[in-house]
Amino acid sequence: MPEQRPPLPPFTAESALQKVRAAEDAWNSRDPERVSLGYTEDSEWRNRDVFVTGRAEIVEFLRAKWERELDYRLRKELWAYTDHRIAVRFEYEWHTDQGQWYRSYGNENWDFDENGLMRRRYASINDLAITADERRISL
Repeated sequence: MPEQRPPLPPFTAESALQKVRAAEDAWNSRDPERVSLGYTEDSEWRNRDVFVTGRAEIVEFLRAKWERELDYRLRKELWAYTDHRIAVRFEYEWHTDQGQWYRSYGNENWDFDENGLMRRRYASINDLAITADERRISL
């Protein structure tokens, strides 16, 4: 039986929101292997100006990301959905090893296969330098 990651398409408002919460929880774990299991083996990503293909590259990308982006904490919001696609807006906060905090804002477009695995993820992201006092997302 093929690997499944419920909820499965076609999405309803409730199941799309469940998918968003599951993604948020996985990313906040900062566990690249756990995150990668939500994607197809040949998943395609565009993350800013980086293109990633497949779970192995996802894991490699996320390891490097969380080595740079310390104390990463993410919030996602369901923006829209169709039968097998979900759009989210998000923001996350993190800091460098020199202590500079950032809030990163963006939008993602997700496309899922019939087993509930994400086959495409396109992310547009912008960073804003903030002070520690301006943080809104607690660890």
